[in-house]
Amino acid sequence: MINILLSGCDGRMGQAVVARLKDHPYIAVAAGVDMVPSVQRDYPVYKDFSAVREKADVAVDFSHISLTPALLDYCKGQRLPLVLCTTGVAGELEAQVAEAAKEIPIFKSANMSLGVSLLQALVRQAAGVLGDTYDIEIIEKHHNTKVDAPSGTALMIAEAAASALAYKPRYVYDRTGEHRKRDPQEIGIHAVRGGAIVGEHEVMFIGPHEILSISHSAQSRELFATGAVKAAEYLAGQSEPRFYTMDDLVRSLA
Repeated sequence: MINILLSGCDGRMGQAVVARLKDHPYIAVAAGVDMVPSVQRDYPVYKDFSAVREKADVAVDFSHISLTPALLDYCKGQRLPLVLCTTGVAGELEAQVAEAAKEIPIFKSANMSLGVSLLQALVRQAAGVLGDTYDIEIIEKHHNTKVDAPSGTALMIAEAAASALAYKPRYVYDRTGEHRKRDPQEIGIHAVRGGAIVGEHEVMFIGPHEILSISHSAQSRELFATGAVKAAEYLAGQSEPRFYTMDDLVRSLA
């Protein structure tokens, strides 16, 4: 049996994970942590990690970056592997996560979709072939309650493209203040927010006579919940402290 500590259990993604685990034969939520517990659950829910008494095999986090330092401290203290799905981890906080990965296994991805992992591979390949002569633009679309922009997935895709280029590109998020022609060595990243869009990402390789477009559209949050559960199952069997990625998970499933 694999027992999960679910951080952000009362959020939309937390509840998507709970729904995905309903009647699962060997994975269950042992306890949850949420800053604002909403209703009674089938498992104990705590407001902070210090109150957790249940034993878990892996933690899954779909909360908010304000909770990340406490989550890292808890997981290090319990020697608990962590699947970190919360977006917006950057700067000093990203450095804290990197330090924690020296002590515990941490699975980190801005997007838990296997399809997005494949999209990254295709983008990397296309950038290696076309990137020197084609302009690269990324458009991401999400629901109107998403607070970070651009999305972590869009940045992840940009990094996949950049890794295959012969130059180090500059990411451009807003051209309203730049009165100049487009720099060939830049990647444009654009955010759309509206309605209930789960998540859409499109990468355009724009040449003088053709456009190659690679896109991914998430149809429901269950997609990301399924990826998180697969990552938790995988990470629960790992003991080496380091970063684990979707590439590791995909290789384990091959």
